[in-house]
Amino acid sequence: MKAIKLAASEGRAVHPAGEGALVVRGLTVSYGEAPAVFSADLTVPEGSMTAIVGPNGAGKSTLLKAALGVTPRLSGQAHFFGEPLGQVRRRVAYVPQRASVDWDFPTRVLDVVLMGLWRDLGLLRPVRARHRQAALDALARVGMADLSDRQIGQLSGGQQQRVFLARSLAQGADLYLLDEPFAGVDAATERAIIDVLKALRDEGRTVVAVHHDLSTVADYFDRVALMNVRVITEGPVADAFTREALQEAYGGRLATVQIDQLRLGAT
Repeated sequence: MKAIKLAASEGRAVHPAGEGALVVRGLTVSYGEAPAVFSADLTVPEGSMTAIVGPNGAGKSTLLKAALGVTPRLSGQAHFFGEPLGQVRRRVAYVPQRASVDWDFPTRVLDVVLMGLWRDLGLLRPVRARHRQAALDALARVGMADLSDRQIGQLSGGQQQRVFLARSLAQGADLYLLDEPFAGVDAATERAIIDVLKALRDEGRTVVAVHHDLSTVADYFDRVALMNVRVITEGPVADAFTREALQEAYGGRLATVQIDQLRLGAT
């Protein structure tokens, strides 16, 4: 039997390093005749920050949603901390693209964050002081505590993104999957979000983000997966974020001058 150690501060299960917080094998998704994701393999070690990058239409978001079971798979498997998602769902938080959310729904910021506690609250159970405090603590962590009573639709795009991150923080997950968390946000919000994500990583938690800005990959992440329908390469940024891998992933869509401006790994 594999040994499983507990983190002393929180009692969280820490699995052997080789197992991974997320392991995807042979995952294929199709929205028609052509696959959106083809036979993708991905291994995300615990306690890491991984960017999934590639051109538009490369299947980055689809890969995450298929791993979570949101999008049906044609084939392949995904395991979280060595288990099917259903066994460890509480440990996994997902932050969708902001554009996919109906922001006209009439609810307060605090109520959105309380949704992250639904496993503790259950259906029709009263929100107790400890639940409210946990939600406020999560909002404070993203700099939004003073807007807890605001209607979610009244917030800016960057503020809405912070609220959805706070909802995932309230869940107390060990793995955070974020789909384009920096899309359409201002520089201050991007800085605030990346600071929170790095703090999570430093606490031993795991972050995976679909990311579009190649210029910040080396600054924000320690691992990268480059994909274009299939995963072309994955690993530490210093090893996988190379000129050759970028050229293969983007198929000549990146000019040489663009690549030269990036902080790349070994070539």
